[in-house]
Amino acid sequence: MKRVLYFCLLLAAVMFTNTAQPQGFLKKIKDKVSKSVDKAIGNEAEKKAGLPPDSEGSTNNSTAGSPSSGKPSNKGGGGLSNTEPPDVKVQMAEAETAHSAKNYSDARYSLQQALMGVEIQLGRQILKSLPATSVALNADTLQDKVMSTQWGWSNLSIQRVYKNGADKQMTITIGNAGIYAGLYSMYFANAGMMEANGNKQNFKQVRVKGNKAVIQYDDSKGYTLAVSLGQTSMIVWECINFANEQEVMTAANGFDIDGIKKMLGEQ
Repeated sequence: MKRVLYFCLLLAAVMFTNTAQPQGFLKKIKDKVSKSVDKAIGNEAEKKAGLPPDSEGSTNNSTAGSPSSGKPSNKGGGGLSNTEPPDVKVQMAEAETAHSAKNYSDARYSLQQALMGVEIQLGRQILKSLPATSVALNADTLQDKVMSTQWGWSNLSIQRVYKNGADKQMTITIGNAGIYAGLYSMYFANAGMMEANGNKQNFKQVRVKGNKAVIQYDDSKGYTLAVSLGQTSMIVWECINFANEQEVMTAANGFDIDGIKKMLGEQ
């Protein structure tokens, strides 16, 4: 009966549109009646399916973990435990065994793990060579990171943070990932554009210990200095709340860039 009543109301509203009343007012009436009809039909279908009807203003798109979705939300689980880097000797031995058995898929996997282990060892070696302090900032070794997300020397990234306990901080990132090469190229392109246009020079080409570099300044991010170490490797300093460009250059010159290049195998 309710459905019939709603359809009658809708029909009356449609017929009423032929009168001389303003069209905007009639449209509002039709829209309101149409929504009421849709809701009545939907509630009727839910009742037949054994589902509770939607409350006023609710939607059918319940978020995961909400009471209406029926899926509990996660309240903890302890996370994942740290895993030691792959043992290079063990992985090489497993690769040889798998290769002898013509199990090439496992041999390939073990070689990839061995390469990852070598990259992690190299990253740790470079971190040990970095200074403990730089322009009165102390190294926060708890934030040291060595990341190897691919194999074959394609995405090694080493990172250390220096800070003074206040709001001054410097992050140095060393890596041979393609993303750094793209960043370096972008900096050089933008520096050239800024110089050619004669605008305020927020990018500038410089040299650090004879190595080509670019420096950028942004009011929200501070200074960024990127030094090319070869075909693929780079060092990037991100300096927050440094007084000026010269302080950034002084910090960069305190690092053994030639030693880092040698460890990375760059010429």
